[in-house]
Amino acid sequence: MHTGKSYRLPEFIVWTRRTIYVLIVLSVVPVMLYQLAGWKWLAIPWGVVFLLGTTVALSAGFKNVQTYNRMQEAQQVWSSIESASRVWGAMSRDLVANPDGGRNLVYRHLAWLTALRYEMRETKAWETADKAANAEYRRDYTIPEREQSLASELIKYLPAPGESATVLASRNRAVQILGLQSKATKALLSDGALVASGFADLQKTLRDLQDLQGKSERIKNFPYPRQHAFINTLFVRILCVLLPFGMIGEFEALNGVVDGWAKGSMVWLCIPLSLLISWMYTSLDQVGESTENPFEGGANDVPITRICQDIEADLRQMLGEMEIPSNARVVRDIAL
Repeated sequence: MHTGKSYRLPEFIVWTRRTIYVLIVLSVVPVMLYQLAGWKWLAIPWGVVFLLGTTVALSAGFKNVQTYNRMQEAQQVWSSIESASRVWGAMSRDLVANPDGGRNLVYRHLAWLTALRYEMRETKAWETADKAANAEYRRDYTIPEREQSLASELIKYLPAPGESATVLASRNRAVQILGLQSKATKALLSDGALVASGFADLQKTLRDLQDLQGKSERIKNFPYPRQHAFINTLFVRILCVLLPFGMIGEFEALNGVVDGWAKGSMVWLCIPLSLLISWMYTSLDQVGESTENPFEGGANDVPITRICQDIEADLRQMLGEMEIPSNARVVRDIAL
């Protein structure tokens, strides 16, 4: 997530420069063929391009709204996880008569957060974090889940011997940890360290956490519909190819209303203007694409690592611990 004031225009241009190179060729070649080679038949009616541009604008607007909604939903889910985690920490501290039992519940919850964020960072075939432009932008910061292994992180939090191995052997590690939490609360109830009402409250919170995990997994495992993504990108590319041909005739007509050095040369203005308009459409498509997957480790992701670090600091302070690890360093205003 970008935590600064905004992106700067130069870095945005660098991020989109590979597309700009292609657009320059698409803008220059038609004008050169028309003006220098005399291929006057290349001009197409502006109305055709205008209708296509309208369709592309509607498609691009739909895509950006839907991808933004995915991002917003992911933010809401993890905000709810943060709130539910604080509730879990307070109940584990206050409702469990055995301090060690309460502490184990808190640390096992931190293990659940760790397993869930590692699951969210897994690479999917449809994600775009490894595309050239995004990978280049990511050179100055690292994704923590790709720097440390899940095994080395889980062992910090799982209290009982063998729990870490059991979790790592599971298909869904986060679900397995919630199962261990439920088993632990039942054991506390049987031992008299937890009253029935407290047990019921903890079980309700576990159900809430399971629901939130399911919502997060749905966003992660079900991409923005591929048919909509394909058709929007296809329409944008068709528009970028046809736009210069449609603008040539409009600028040719301007030669009849100008005098001096510009007369006969107005067609050349088609190059910068078609380049600018095409870049606007391709940039909209690229921004929408980078927003589709809010957990992949991109610069615009929901900062689940930072959220988990904040939760850990809050819960450990509830337990009276004073040595709290500091948050990961923010590089170029990007928090993960």
